[in-house]
Amino acid sequence: GTLTWFNSLLGFHRVKMKTPTKELNQVKVPAKILVADVKDVLESGVSTEKQEYLLKLLILSLIYLLAFSTRLFSVLRYESVIHEFDPYFNYRSTKYLVNEGIYNFLNWFDQSAWYPLGRIVGGTIYPGLMATAAAVYWVLHAVNITVDIRNVCVLLAPWFASNTAMVTYLFAKEIKDESAGLIAAAFIAIVPGYISRSVAGSYDNEGIAIFALILTYYLWVKAVKTGSLFWSAACSLAYFYMVSAWGGYVFIINLIPLYVLVMLLTGRYSSRLYTAYCTLYVLGTLLAMQITFVGFQPVQSSEHMAAFGTFGILQLFGAFNWVRSHMTPENFSRFFKTTLLAILAIAFAGFAIGVATGYISPWTGRFYSLFDPTWAKENIPIIASVSEHQPTTWASFFFDLHILTFLFPAGMYFCFSKLTDANIFLIIYGITAVYFAGVMVRLMLVLAPVACVLGAYAVSCTLQTYAKHLKKPNPVVVSASTSKRAVTVAQALPVQRELGAIMLSGIGIMLVLYAFHCTWVTSEAYSSPSIVLAARQHDGSRLIFDDFREAYRWLGQNTPDDARIMSWWDYGYQISAMGNRTVLVDNNTWNNSHIAQVGKAMASPEDKAYEIMRALDVDYVLVIFGGLTGYASDDINKFLWMVRIAGSTDPNIIESNYYTPRGEFRIDKEGAPAMLNCLMYKLCYYRFSEVYTEQGRAPGYDRVRNAEIGNKGFKLEYLEEAFTSQHWLVRVYKVKTPDNRGGIVNL
Repeated sequence: GTLTWFNSLLGFHRVKMKTPTKELNQVKVPAKILVADVKDVLESGVSTEKQEYLLKLLILSLIYLLAFSTRLFSVLRYESVIHEFDPYFNYRSTKYLVNEGIYNFLNWFDQSAWYPLGRIVGGTIYPGLMATAAAVYWVLHAVNITVDIRNVCVLLAPWFASNTAMVTYLFAKEIKDESAGLIAAAFIAIVPGYISRSVAGSYDNEGIAIFALILTYYLWVKAVKTGSLFWSAACSLAYFYMVSAWGGYVFIINLIPLYVLVMLLTGRYSSRLYTAYCTLYVLGTLLAMQITFVGFQPVQSSEHMAAFGTFGILQLFGAFNWVRSHMTPENFSRFFKTTLLAILAIAFAGFAIGVATGYISPWTGRFYSLFDPTWAKENIPIIASVSEHQPTTWASFFFDLHILTFLFPAGMYFCFSKLTDANIFLIIYGITAVYFAGVMVRLMLVLAPVACVLGAYAVSCTLQTYAKHLKKPNPVVVSASTSKRAVTVAQALPVQRELGAIMLSGIGIMLVLYAFHCTWVTSEAYSSPSIVLAARQHDGSRLIFDDFREAYRWLGQNTPDDARIMSWWDYGYQISAMGNRTVLVDNNTWNNSHIAQVGKAMASPEDKAYEIMRALDVDYVLVIFGGLTGYASDDINKFLWMVRIAGSTDPNIIESNYYTPRGEFRIDKEGAPAMLNCLMYKLCYYRFSEVYTEQGRAPGYDRVRNAEIGNKGFKLEYLEEAFTSQHWLVRVYKVKTPDNRGGIVNL
């Protein structure tokens, strides 16, 4: 191999010197010259490119492994378990898809949900997540890798997080260069804002949706740059996958039209933009309508009208450009004004008729809440009751983004300093994402990717600027012809080297702190499944609370198969998936009035609640209580939302009745009578007055509310205690059957 390489080297020099081979063979080449030539080839561009390629491949491989492995804390600590609430429905649906097939899945009517209404599952979900997990499961089994579907669901989000890092590399590379792409991939691999929805066990739609989001944006930028139908069609396919995965696809179909309008207003229109958008809109809309849950929304709902309007504006813009090339400026001006006014009048009339007739559906409650955070609390309390729909605090921004909070505006500055089509898209994405993330904490997930790209943009530009100062300056020979400015610059180089070293060291320290912060947040905050709780003991060891699975297992083994369980909607998916029992409400929250009936029962006295439960055929009632362990996310702390939701349908349920005269929500002796005698209070605090929770405190001391309960020693008349978990976190009560109206008369 060495001889072959040297022969090729000599051949290279023969061609370069244009010397005949025989003459060259007769020439004796000194060893020093030969070594110098070999050194030149080793330092040539070809060798450097190969080294850079291998180094880049190594870095991307490490990032891929890092993105996957950093999300495995929960599996190592708590075993392979599904997290949170919604993922349990997704897991249950995926098992149904794997066992029953795609046809039965799309036509699945679930009788055990929303009793007595039921739910058409296939027509009310985004099936992308389930289809992806099922496809992975079938592929693994096709190659004889036997793995349980639960483990596929648990590890799907970490795997897609690794894929997201690779797509982010391509996205940032398309916008700036490879260095920015590598930094962006490293950022997003461990950023807490994305890890919160992609740890092992977080089997939710967002686990694959962020991958589809960034892939769509990457292909969109590629399509606008090239004007290629191929990249535009590929962008449409990525958009279709996003539509199948998550309702957040509406962000894409509104952001891209906004970008197109900005390009038109700033005079950056091109045929490439026309080709990319028209292909995406037409093909993407047709594909999106194939999702049953989406249906005709892309052409009927208000959320999609911006995309349709932009499509029409592009057609008009192209038509006017063509007409202008065939008319004089004076005639075109009159034609333009007349035609534009007529088209605007027709469009406005058509939109008004569509809204009036109901063809164009109004904006949804979640859409309104994005522009007015207080709207949901006043109009649809169930939306405001969800914690992830609350506005984002400044602490949450730093907690989920860390140094990206400061690198974000720096990246914006560098984008504005060099406006290109791709940079304008990144700017619009960043501005809209930071607004929506501020309105709703859940949308921090949309901000995290663009924050990583903008942060990488800023770091890359800074490194490229100051890394040049570290190079050894060439000595300057002062002569009569040397200008005074050249001497000044040469003397300033040592200071620039020191400044460059300080800046690079500072960036290095920030990146190290970012890595430590992300690892700590992932380990301590985002790797604890809500189904299994943990606490630190005095010696630092972990104490595990497995009450939820204990209670759901009890339900599945000790209640009739057709038993109907009433609980607050948060726990519906878990009861269905783990307890395999029928529930009245669950996390789908599609029927506000049905949820309000459950809230009304919880907020009513026991006798009135019994009438509601009998009307709903309730067999068991399940409540979550944290007064013994200090678990703050229990039903007492959620109770006021139950009152508000119940009051939205029944004016007799008034929130102020559950406050003290001073406007306080209390559970002690000073609590409101309506609170101390409602069903929720009794189910949570039944027999709690017999329990000592803390040393030096009276029995019945609530460790969450830090108060001694005010109503003690009461008895239940219409319900009886059926099960209480080890740490009192889950309590189950059986609804008594009514007494016979009369005895049997012997004739």
